[in-house]
Amino acid sequence: MPTFRPRRTLAGIAGLSVAAALTLTACGSNPGSDELTVVASTNVWGSVAQAVAGDHVEVTSIITEASADPHSFEVSPSDAAKISSASLIVYNGGGYDQFVDNVLDSDSDDRAVVSAFALFEDEHGEADGHDHDHGHSHDHDHGHSHGSVNEHVWYDYLTVAAVAQAVADELAELDPSNADSYRANATTFTDELAGVTAIVDGIAASHVDAPVAQTEPVAQYLLDAAALRDLTPPDFLRAIENETDPAPAAIAATRALLTDHQVQILVFNTQTQDRVTQDIRSTAEAANIPVVEITETLPEGLDYIQWQTRTAQALADALAAPQ
Repeated sequence: MPTFRPRRTLAGIAGLSVAAALTLTACGSNPGSDELTVVASTNVWGSVAQAVAGDHVEVTSIITEASADPHSFEVSPSDAAKISSASLIVYNGGGYDQFVDNVLDSDSDDRAVVSAFALFEDEHGEADGHDHDHGHSHDHDHGHSHGSVNEHVWYDYLTVAAVAQAVADELAELDPSNADSYRANATTFTDELAGVTAIVDGIAASHVDAPVAQTEPVAQYLLDAAALRDLTPPDFLRAIENETDPAPAAIAATRALLTDHQVQILVFNTQTQDRVTQDIRSTAEAANIPVVEITETLPEGLDYIQWQTRTAQALADALAAPQ
């Protein structure tokens, strides 16, 4: 998986123009509706959107349960109605939460949409950032038809800051009377996010090229930003992410990374455990290799900043533990 080197700082994101920051601009809210509604695909993006919306709008997240897999999530009629009637929709894109695209594809109305993955592509020079078809990413196979591009962009903090700015700009257009509040909230969120990146920068400074293993490349962008070196066999990661059984040779090679102490930590996705990944975790624990747990949705009681602060600090603490 390629490492993407950011071209902008978080401080620079806050000053992005509307043209650079918006994934899509659809000029109106719901026809005939005076109530502004914001719907997010998962509570991750719901938390980011809520930080920007503040007290003016309550954001509704479709997926809030840790057991739900956005890749295969089947939207209920009531949730589909929430998406299709929302003033603003905030979602991951890149095939990760395809159910949003499916609902919007069946809806002929234009509406304001912020796709994090489209902003990621814009940030890293892979697209112009202006998708004129609801910000959709069509023809994805389990979210991986971008080849080696990883769609878990909520671990890419420049993209998250760009999402906050895009949400602020969209809300400012939908609700001009509170525009200053939305943009101030986005700035505050970006400032708080800088605290997370400071922890990650500290890891990069102290543990550059430290070898690690992972059960699934969900937090790959975090590992890249921390300048860590992932030694996990690509065949193992590909199989786990695509929900197939890794080849015995890939499993053996991954276990050897732990039993032979070739890596300092194991990054473990707690939301997609199976017998193979549980065995890998048990192998790490038996070898006294620290295990850093990551998730794809917010733990109960935490907002996005709290969650990512805890995750980054857990990574830093594990790397600093005596080997």
